[in-house]
Amino acid sequence: MQLQNKYQIALLSAFAIGIHSIENLLPSPIPWLRFGLANIITLITLYLFGFRAAFTVTLIRTFISSLINGTFPGPAYIMSLGGGITATISMWLIISLIPQLFSAVGISVIGAFFHNIMQLFIAYFLLIQRIEPIILVSPFIVLAGTIAGTINGIVAELVIKNLKKQIEPT
Repeated sequence: MQLQNKYQIALLSAFAIGIHSIENLLPSPIPWLRFGLANIITLITLYLFGFRAAFTVTLIRTFISSLINGTFPGPAYIMSLGGGITATISMWLIISLIPQLFSAVGISVIGAFFHNIMQLFIAYFLLIQRIEPIILVSPFIVLAGTIAGTINGIVAELVIKNLKKQIEPT
């Protein structure tokens, strides 16, 4: 990995950690419900720098944020890490296999969906071990994830278009 790429990944990770930290300070209607605004950075990284960079940003963000929030190595960290990894891989697969089918908004919604499904899966195995509560809460979580994924995707798409204009030679 080139030195410039390391600096870009470090800067993008810092942005993601900062956004995640600010989001944790905001009041939430439900304690565990977040918009996942830091995933905007993952999506931007995926589009501009590829899977390896996006995956690295996801790993750094989840680890450092869990240290800051005091959730390492507990269930919240494992759920965040599992969701982040699954979302990043699913978004990359769709972009790689059918790149023209979805916009950044669609890719973000797909990432949010897989993020939520993995978190429910982890919650089932680590915490609940009963399927009824998972089935009960799943529609709400998927709906909230779809809304958050749409908002995050719109923001990411705007930033990506803006950055590509600045990067491309005129």
